[in-house]
Amino acid sequence: MKFLRTNLVLVVLTLLLFGVIYPLFIWGIGLFFPYQAEGQPVIKNGQVIGYKNIGQNFTEAKYFWGRPSACDYNPINAVPTNLGPANPALLRSIQQRADKFLKQNPGIKKSEIPSDLVTSSASGIDPDISPEAALVQIPRIAKSRGIDQSSVKELTQEFIVKPVLGPAHVNVLKLNLALDNLIKKD
Repeated sequence: MKFLRTNLVLVVLTLLLFGVIYPLFIWGIGLFFPYQAEGQPVIKNGQVIGYKNIGQNFTEAKYFWGRPSACDYNPINAVPTNLGPANPALLRSIQQRADKFLKQNPGIKKSEIPSDLVTSSASGIDPDISPEAALVQIPRIAKSRGIDQSSVKELTQEFIVKPVLGPAHVNVLKLNLALDNLIKKD
């Protein structure tokens, strides 16, 4: 009976701590940092069109494409595939993505495709790509929009973030929004 009471007290305390106190604490922190707690929304014409830290599925030729997603860019289902590097299913999906990319980007060789354009990130919702992944897409985008490649390249280089620690990256949503604005200025 002594062990039963001890176990029940432990269960109730654990439920209170992790089921009530901790969630309220995290919610309280979110009140002090509302922009971050809401996923850093990107607003255009008064409407949320995406989130700075959540990738989106851009498929049109006139836009930069982000990393593929194992969860269809749904943050609720953000999970990795857990497939090893020699797994046939992973190798097939990479090959299919590479074939699709090559079809949409004539003149690019398979060896020139950056890995982040054919492999999904661990979360499946990575909003950033490498500068190389952005630069390799410029010919397709310039052609589909009927503009000079140098204009697209100049804009792309403005959006390359070079942090003190970690690799350089480009936020795909922000770059695509700037690309739309570049077209309106011309």
